[in-house]
Amino acid sequence: MKNTNLSMDNILKTSQTNIDNATKYGKKRRRQEALLGYALASPGILVIVIFSLYPIIQTINLSFHSLKLTMPGLGEPFVGIKNYLEISHSARFWLAVWHTFEFTLYSVVFELVFGLLIALLINRPFFGRGLIRAVVLIPWAIPTAISSMMWKFMFDDQLGVVNPILMKLGIIHHSIVWLGNPNYALGSIIFVDVWKTTPFMALLLLAGLQVIPSELYESAKVDGANAWQRFFKITLPLLKPALLIALLFRTLDAFRVFDVIFILTGGGPGNSTESLSMYAQTVLMRYMDFGHGSALAVVTFVFILLISIFYIRLIGIPVDQENKE
Repeated sequence: MKNTNLSMDNILKTSQTNIDNATKYGKKRRRQEALLGYALASPGILVIVIFSLYPIIQTINLSFHSLKLTMPGLGEPFVGIKNYLEISHSARFWLAVWHTFEFTLYSVVFELVFGLLIALLINRPFFGRGLIRAVVLIPWAIPTAISSMMWKFMFDDQLGVVNPILMKLGIIHHSIVWLGNPNYALGSIIFVDVWKTTPFMALLLLAGLQVIPSELYESAKVDGANAWQRFFKITLPLLKPALLIALLFRTLDAFRVFDVIFILTGGGPGNSTESLSMYAQTVLMRYMDFGHGSALAVVTFVFILLISIFYIRLIGIPVDQENKE
């Protein structure tokens, strides 16, 4: 009996020793894997720190200093939030904010509506669908600088083709200076941006449409659901993640708009089409005022960060709910 107890004790001790060894080996293995992960990710982290994080930190730092390259004798004194207070009292700043939000709202809404219509159309099987898909993507494939220059010539009130076409259609009765009139300039820029970027929106939404199982539509048809019911009960709910991602990309891109406005109007006439990015670029590069320019860049960054957080929360909520279900 005593020998039996001793052998049981030995077995238990051996088992505990094996468990402890396995635990130590598991911890060592996980530690080694973590170190390997950090080693593999370190080049990417280093690139992000050098090319992304450092410029952001340096811009924030400059926004708290007065630095005008036109007056190098003044040095670079620390001024705290003075730059932010000065731009907040500037009517030009608030006008640029208004133009940026106006441009973002109208361009994203029109691109969403037209992009969804195009995606629904080219998602349906018909003869020549591949050719139509390629043709639809042409505006997006043209570089922004080239397409903007093209539209600048087309909008010209003397040599452009827009005025003659609209007059022949009876929409207008006299030639309009589209890019030189404050009443039409921003609308013309939004039109060009919608024409150029709607295919991108359509492409993202088409990818979302193609992962919806066709069996759902067939079952709905069998149950007697009409086209509108299938769209609102199946297509729209299942397309929501793709819609939100497309809206996130386009809203952020529209809010940072610079190139289209710079080429078409240069922010004019007056400041009637100047966006936040254009205003910051003007202060930085034309006036050489790096303090105020950096403050404007930081304000733009904060707006973009808030928009990103808003959309990420919108995208995250349904995913979490689905996981809980």
